[in-house]
Amino acid sequence: MEESERRSPPVHPLVRAVLGLFAAPRINMREDYEKVRRLQRQLASMPVPGPKVPYRETTVDNVEHPIPVRIFSPLERRRDEVLLFFHGGGWVTGDIESYTPACANMAELTGCKVVSVNYRLAPEHPFPAGVEDCFHIARLLLEEPHLVGAEDPSRIVFVGDSAGGNLAAVVSQMLRDQGLRRPDRQVLLYPVTHWDHDPETSPFASVRHHGDDYRLTTLEVQDYFALYVPDIEKRCDPKVAPLLAEDLSDQPDTLLISAELDLLCDEGEAYAHALAEAGNTVQIERIPGALHGFITLPRFSRSLKRAYEVINTFLDGDDVSTTGPAPQEPA
Repeated sequence: MEESERRSPPVHPLVRAVLGLFAAPRINMREDYEKVRRLQRQLASMPVPGPKVPYRETTVDNVEHPIPVRIFSPLERRRDEVLLFFHGGGWVTGDIESYTPACANMAELTGCKVVSVNYRLAPEHPFPAGVEDCFHIARLLLEEPHLVGAEDPSRIVFVGDSAGGNLAAVVSQMLRDQGLRRPDRQVLLYPVTHWDHDPETSPFASVRHHGDDYRLTTLEVQDYFALYVPDIEKRCDPKVAPLLAEDLSDQPDTLLISAELDLLCDEGEAYAHALAEAGNTVQIERIPGALHGFITLPRFSRSLKRAYEVINTFLDGDDVSTTGPAPQEPA
């Protein structure tokens, strides 16, 4: 994609100014990640209008440690699918507590059970700890779907946003590589798929155009990577940057949802096109005017409503094909 294409249509200056008011605070994530975690939990604990979605919490024992999961049940279950959800937060922030409102919305708006995974976070547990936790839960549920009320493995659908979308994509590749049952479908919401987010060197125009004035900044992403993968040489590992995998065949049917005003927009769509070129079934939906992280917005958000319209169509099993903007290949 040429950079001139990314600039069209331009964002109105007034709209840009208003969106700037909602940009993330310019904090030093490497020093203040614990403060961000506390603030996220505080915000999630605030009362919200609407029905209370019931959930229960349990732990799944790994060989070395227990992994907490929170299971949300919609008030009216309209689908047999169980959504296995990996939360965002740059592998550093976010947890099942701070994502409870988003998961409750997901359960109600899809009519599906939602299983949220509390994987270990960096910097206390750097790569590959989070990946290993997500892989363990995914393998278990695909082998024993009845544990979460699924009829069979085909009803387990991976869903992840941002860093969680990265983890969903990576786990799908790992399951294939180890000859294990992989999910039939996955929903990747504005995922991280590449390692380079320096505006001077990134191959993606969206990094340059949306990396300093909206919800997520290039400095934040670079801080997240420094905490998650301190060894720079390991950041090119496909388990960190799934777009760099040599083999993308035999992956789940994929719905890739990107946000127009997100610095990760291009790399997410590039991953979707790479999956399609490898013979997978893929649908790309770019949400107009959306910022990074919109899945955590209230239900009345236009971006959220549009995303769930697309997700529900995908879950209903309608045929999907590669759609959306032309791919931009990494340099």
